[in-house]
Amino acid sequence: MKIKLSSKNKNKVTDTDATLNDKTKFAIVESYKSARTNIMFSLSACDQKVFAVTSYSKGEGKSTVSANLAISFSKMEKRVLLIDCDLRRPNVHNIFRLDNNQGLSNIIGKMVTIEDSIKRDVLPNLDVLTSGTVPPNPSELMCSAYFIHMLEKLEEEYDYIIIDTPPIGVVADALLLKDQVAGFVVVVRERSTTHGDLQRLLNHVKLASSKVLGIIKVGCTFSNKRNKRGYYYYQYYK
Repeated sequence: MKIKLSSKNKNKVTDTDATLNDKTKFAIVESYKSARTNIMFSLSACDQKVFAVTSYSKGEGKSTVSANLAISFSKMEKRVLLIDCDLRRPNVHNIFRLDNNQGLSNIIGKMVTIEDSIKRDVLPNLDVLTSGTVPPNPSELMCSAYFIHMLEKLEEEYDYIIIDTPPIGVVADALLLKDQVAGFVVVVRERSTTHGDLQRLLNHVKLASSKVLGIIKVGCTFSNKRNKRGYYYYQYYK
């Protein structure tokens, strides 16, 4: 499926978009529902419940998309866990306004327990595991045996686990999760992500013997000139 993307914009968008709530526009909510449905089909086909969200560069909106997907999944009355695995530039705690003194890195470092670190019921049916203290060795932590064991344990508790990962075009951390996730949902931003960026990301994922579950394009505008607020939509990737 071809995806029309704009050329790179020098003034890269870095602001955090709003998360889903009762006042969110219908088009945005429905777009996330469509994404959720397609991701569920992809997960059921491979009999897995864990997937990752990534992008090519920073500032393209992957953390906001991760948060909104987690909210959308939780509205089905399923137990959902959102994990911030971006141990270099974490943002999930900012989106939900959570304390980040301890989290994923502290668990893997065996400084705290999982039970003491997960933020329970941030929203109905939604728990969040923030990144924790920024470590000096993020890559080593994410490919450690203890992290893999932790994910396996969490899979027993949750219906869906969504992992926010670092941009693939910046560091290779996300690809270290390839054996623990069903695949990647890729976030691209209009007027920021280029075709070249997307092609390089797809090549990285292919070389890692993983797969892309779908592509979510953000920062689009309504065709109605009177309303130019951005919204999201999902495209299934083949």
